[in-house]
Amino acid sequence: MKRKNSEKWYNPTVATGWSKKDPAHLRRYRALRAHKGDKLATARALLALANVTTDKTTKRLARTDANYFFEQNKRGK
Repeated sequence: MKRKNSEKWYNPTVATGWSKKDPAHLRRYRALRAHKGDKLATARALLALANVTTDKTTKRLARTDANYFFEQNKRGK
């Protein structure tokens, strides 16, 4: 099986279960749960995903979710 360019060197340390096919509330719930409630770590992981992916939909959704968690972290919620 041939791997994509982004998969050749990007190996996240936490498996989040995040999928672009899921609705926003489920994607965010899974990502936050995988990072044990740490909103900043979740945001950074999703931003890293958005920066390395070559898929436009994944890039857009991961960046949107990352911005959501950055805002939540800033507000202290």
